[in-house]
Amino acid sequence: MAKDPYKLLGVSKSASDKEIKKAYRALAKKWHPDKNPDNAKAAERFKEMSAAYTLLSDKDLRAQYDSGGIDASGQQQNPFAGQGGGMGGGGYRTASGAQMGGDMSDLFASLFGMQMGGGQMGGQQQFRRPPPRPQKGEDIRYSLTISLPDAVAGAVKQILMSDGKQLKIKIPEGTSDGATLRLRGKGQAGVNGGPAGDAKIKISVKKHKYLRRDGNNLRLDLPITLQEAVLGGKVTVPTPKGNISLNIKPGSSSGKTLRLKGKGVKNGDLLVRLMIILPEKMGDDLKNCLESWEDQPDPRSNMNISTT
Repeated sequence: MAKDPYKLLGVSKSASDKEIKKAYRALAKKWHPDKNPDNAKAAERFKEMSAAYTLLSDKDLRAQYDSGGIDASGQQQNPFAGQGGGMGGGGYRTASGAQMGGDMSDLFASLFGMQMGGGQMGGQQQFRRPPPRPQKGEDIRYSLTISLPDAVAGAVKQILMSDGKQLKIKIPEGTSDGATLRLRGKGQAGVNGGPAGDAKIKISVKKHKYLRRDGNNLRLDLPITLQEAVLGGKVTVPTPKGNISLNIKPGSSSGKTLRLKGKGVKNGDLLVRLMIILPEKMGDDLKNCLESWEDQPDPRSNMNISTT
């Protein structure tokens, strides 16, 4: 005795046509012989589900089955219950003997990219596979570490590919840490005439001793001498895009920040923090000069970091 088609498809007797078709599609993908080669159990399940869908997708047959006029295999049970128990017209037959309408070939084509042929093999329909479709090649992933100045100003780098060839990479100006660059067509070759995949390069930016990035602004710690801090003057400031001149006012304190407009990343600013560096060996003249200074106000007198 054939199994209950509703139970085979896992739907209720009140299921809509759309729900029945959706359930069949999901099960057909799982149990199709192409996905389960040499699996007799899977082939049998696929036949049963195909027969169940054939019956329930036909409104007249479904009505006759629900009323008891035909059984799950499509055979008439009660000659007085319903009419038209047979399945006339064109179409295809499943292994259970149920006939599949023309829409079944459309269903199989959308599910598996196959067409139902007219030939017979062992009493069952054969499936004709269309020519293989072109497929894009796999993407290849690389990692590249660059300096902060190169990330800010842009640069050209090279990496060694898996095939031993050198791949030239242009680092765009203002590239951020963690960014991924895509080089189209530099991945694995395509299949069946399809396009090549892409090369994807993840960028890591090394930390710099004096330079830091803050959005589109750059922060630079600039060492200066005690003489430059006291007397002032022009100093040369190295930046990722070349040296620039900076005017230091007399009496500038260590930690003072000077802003240079448009000298950062993509029209951001360069914030230069002055860092006074004392000489490792101070001569007697400098010591005597400092000792002869009049008493200076305590720079820490206004500090209050008490918790009370």
